[in-house]
Amino acid sequence: MMKQFGLLVLASLVSACSNDSWRTASREPAGIAPSPEIQKDAVIEVYAADAYSWRGWFAVHTWIATKEQDADRYKVYEVVGWRVNRGLPALSEYQTSTPDRYWFGAKPEKLLSIQGEQARTLIPQVAQAVKAYPWKDEYKVFPGPNSNTFPAWIGQQVPELGLKLPFSAIGRGYADNAP
Repeated sequence: MMKQFGLLVLASLVSACSNDSWRTASREPAGIAPSPEIQKDAVIEVYAADAYSWRGWFAVHTWIATKEQDADRYKVYEVVGWRVNRGLPALSEYQTSTPDRYWFGAKPEKLLSIQGEQARTLIPQVAQAVKAYPWKDEYKVFPGPNSNTFPAWIGQQVPELGLKLPFSAIGRGYADNAP
């Protein structure tokens, strides 16, 4: 009886977390980032969203977005494991007007937002730290380096950010292993 109950609970949990496909999961903007058309000041933001599928019960995916003064787009920096599987660097950089997109069905939460003069001062330091990231071509879910190791490492290089990652940012501690 207990075994049947356990199987029923497991089946319920798996079906509750399964999107049809990561390909059809929402990547729409969450509406929590300042619009670059309205916000002319420089901006630095860090986001976290539940990892895809069942992994989201335990872990988040995190990324960093910066917008220079008067820029019409954000520069988004993130580490993604499947890029390595395709022979690409794990570290990705792209430009968008919507840095707050859902992470494959999971709404992001804003972990950090710095605007104005402080952001203008820190953006070059963030960019420098991104260039120096030691695990650009590596990705391991556990213990890291992974998507959470990256912003943790940036936060160590630019302590003025005051970045605090949540407990569910599994891999954040790997940043302490930098060469």
